[in-house]
Amino acid sequence: MKFAFIVTNLAGGGAEKSLLKLGAQLVRRGHEVHLILLEDHVSHAVPAEIRLHALTRSGHRTRKGALGKLIAAFSLRRLVSGLARQGAFDLIVSTLPFADEVAVRAGLPRHWCRIANTLSAEITRLEDPGKARRRLRRYRRIYGTRPLIAVSNGVAEDLRHGLGLAHSRIERIYNPFDFADMRARAAEPASDRPEVPYLIHVGRFTGQKRHDLLLDAFGMLDPPHVLVMLAEREPALSELIRQRGLEGRAVVAGFKANPYPWIAGAKLLVLCSDHEGLPNVIIEALALGVPVVSTDCPSGPREILGEALPECLVPVNDARALAEGIARTLKNPPQPSRVDLNPYAADAVAAAYEALAAGRARSAR
Repeated sequence: MKFAFIVTNLAGGGAEKSLLKLGAQLVRRGHEVHLILLEDHVSHAVPAEIRLHALTRSGHRTRKGALGKLIAAFSLRRLVSGLARQGAFDLIVSTLPFADEVAVRAGLPRHWCRIANTLSAEITRLEDPGKARRRLRRYRRIYGTRPLIAVSNGVAEDLRHGLGLAHSRIERIYNPFDFADMRARAAEPASDRPEVPYLIHVGRFTGQKRHDLLLDAFGMLDPPHVLVMLAEREPALSELIRQRGLEGRAVVAGFKANPYPWIAGAKLLVLCSDHEGLPNVIIEALALGVPVVSTDCPSGPREILGEALPECLVPVNDARALAEGIARTLKNPPQPSRVDLNPYAADAVAAAYEALAAGRARSAR
């Protein structure tokens, strides 16, 4: 089969990493995979077998306004049409709102939008009611015209009820994980890891990830651990640490192309987001044998942990409950192996995309 995946860039983030893993798995299963970037910005290693294309020259960004979207849509349609001369695509998938909007404007055939987050929760976070209404109208305009792939059951429900897309076709297909490769990469050296016991948080510095809540909770504890945050070094994050007097106890380690040695070496992974789609880091930690504490946010954490490890979930936006959950889990670590990770295995996910391309998939319930 012939697949195309469209994303704004490969500058980082879980959605981009998931596309690379999925593409690599589809190539291993004998398929032709094209990865199309709206702008040539790459921070991840791209497997040589994936055919990489970019609409801009290296270092140039796509303009985000209405004109920029029209130009990008025209360029995308022209590129896809040219690639299809050597055989039509069986499936085209875009992911993340900007790439989705450009792909929808391009009018691509056999095109699905892959939704990686709970979009209604994102809208709820907006303080300006007018901006929230405009964002909702934009999402309904984009996603009400295309079939959708939701990365979790929670995201599928959010699309139906939070965005009001009850009549849209929605398929739930999880993110893919190559557990053997992950464990092999976890064994690679990481000389700059702390030599003392540490907790870890993985996530870019945005309001959704709630670094403020994480630091508030950590400040309530007095464990013989440091807190390591795999996030870009931002002055505002350093200021949050300084305000709480946590210099030396909380470390911002920066973005890591291979985070797995860092995750595998931690005593505990903490996720404290206000909302997610399907938090990859929870699955990655469990696969590496690392216990997890997570806010019970929409969506994903309960879908992953709720049946086997409900004690690992704490309320959203409650620093005291998060601190107590961390202390409890450090004292009595649960067994990560209690969670069945088979539904997230790369083979199972690739097979679901094959079925979608062949028209055999069934709508998510």
